[in-house]
Amino acid sequence: MSNSRNSLFEQAAQELGFDLSEEIRIGGNYTPAIVHGGTAYVSGQVPRIGTVVAVTGRVGADVSLAQAQHAARICAVRALAILRTVLGSLDAITQALRMTVYVQSAMDFTQQSEVADAASTLLHDVLGAAGRHTRTSVGVVQLPKNAAVEVDLVVATDQPVR
Repeated sequence: MSNSRNSLFEQAAQELGFDLSEEIRIGGNYTPAIVHGGTAYVSGQVPRIGTVVAVTGRVGADVSLAQAQHAARICAVRALAILRTVLGSLDAITQALRMTVYVQSAMDFTQQSEVADAASTLLHDVLGAAGRHTRTSVGVVQLPKNAAVEVDLVVATDQPVR
């Protein structure tokens, strides 16, 4: 298989069980991504595959660290899938800028950054050096649909508006 960003992405998506022919659905009165002034902003993504949120519950209670990391990778793949659709290709990304990872955490769970590492690694694996980014990881009480993890992403692109 080629080592292009798009083929690396397709391989990662396939390993996580994604059918890339399916549309990424959103629920609500918002858009999954906006490109403005050379920056693309991706709305928060939960670990949904098709219509099912794959990992639900509190990390550190109902959900293990490994399961949460799996969820973070799914969220990152969803964000990249949206970007590929909006930008036409992942090659249009010049740099990942910022990622925020929200972890639905048990009261004593403090490994939010280890959960976020899984999403960060996936970005680097797919985008190479352009996948390096700033990041914040936070523990929260609740996430939509009882998702264990939610990720939003901001990237620089060579496409100023689309």
